[in-house]
Amino acid sequence: MTDSPFRGTSTLDDLNALSDGTAMIPLGIRFTELGPDFLRGTMPVDERTRQPYGLLHGGASVLLAETLGSTAGNLCVPADRICVGIEINANHVRGVRDGVVTGTARPLHVGASTHVWEIRIEDARGKLVCISRLTLAVVPRAPV
Repeated sequence: MTDSPFRGTSTLDDLNALSDGTAMIPLGIRFTELGPDFLRGTMPVDERTRQPYGLLHGGASVLLAETLGSTAGNLCVPADRICVGIEINANHVRGVRDGVVTGTARPLHVGASTHVWEIRIEDARGKLVCISRLTLAVVPRAPV
């Protein structure tokens, strides 16, 4: 995309503050970079995110992917709307036993009622670990 889909002036500090009291905190997920058309974040591969066979748990990868894609989607909508996930798929292509993985969400489609985001998760060497596609519905924000 040549034009940024993002609205407003959210910062990484703002995004990371949204994680308080959510699943992102115990899993160690942090937003690390907000570019003109992408959102990037990291997650450790340790006892919090491994499955019983010592590899990064696929469910943890999906949680990272949905966190990045949903957050990025919400940066694209007006204040009276919110994006919610309605479908996600993930292909786990490489095992990781330790270190940190980095996910990058980029838009494939940003529409008025739906978004589609691609999230690439890579290991510390830049090797693809998981590729995910997330579909979001754009709905009215519930009153608080």
